[in-house]
Amino acid sequence: MCKVKQGDKVKVHYTGRLEDGTVFDSSEGRDPMTFEIGSGQVIPGVDQGVLDMKEGDSRTLTIEPDNAYGPKRDELIAQVKKSVFPSEIKVEIGQQLQMEQSEGESIPVVISAIDGDDVTLDANHPLAGKTLIFDIKMAGIL
Repeated sequence: MCKVKQGDKVKVHYTGRLEDGTVFDSSEGRDPMTFEIGSGQVIPGVDQGVLDMKEGDSRTLTIEPDNAYGPKRDELIAQVKKSVFPSEIKVEIGQQLQMEQSEGESIPVVISAIDGDDVTLDANHPLAGKTLIFDIKMAGIL
C-alpha cells in the first residue's frame, strides 16, 4: 500500500481542537478535505504530519504555533477611539470588521477589548499563538 509523500494529493477527515478540548473545525458530516502535500494549501504542521501515512491510517498531530498560524504578533494589535467607528457599527467584543490599509487593501480585524472609549483591534489570525491538535484519518491518496 502506498505511503503519502511530498507532492501527493490526499483526502483526509479531520477534527481540529485546542489544548482545552475546544473544537475549532472538523470535516465531520462533510466530504474529506483534499490538498496537495507541500503546496501551502494547509498549515505546515498538517503537511508534514501526514507524510508516510497510508489510506485508512489515523494519527493525532500536536502542532505548535510556529508550524500553524505563527505566534501572536503585537504589531497586529492596535488601539483606536470609539469615535472613529461609523454610528451604524455596533462596537462590541468579537465583532469582525474590515480595516482599510494605506495601500488600499482590506484586512480582517476583530474587536478584542473595549476599555471606556478605547477599542482594541486585533488583525492576528484567531488561531495565532495557539497549539493545535488534529485527529487525522487518511481517506485517500489520489
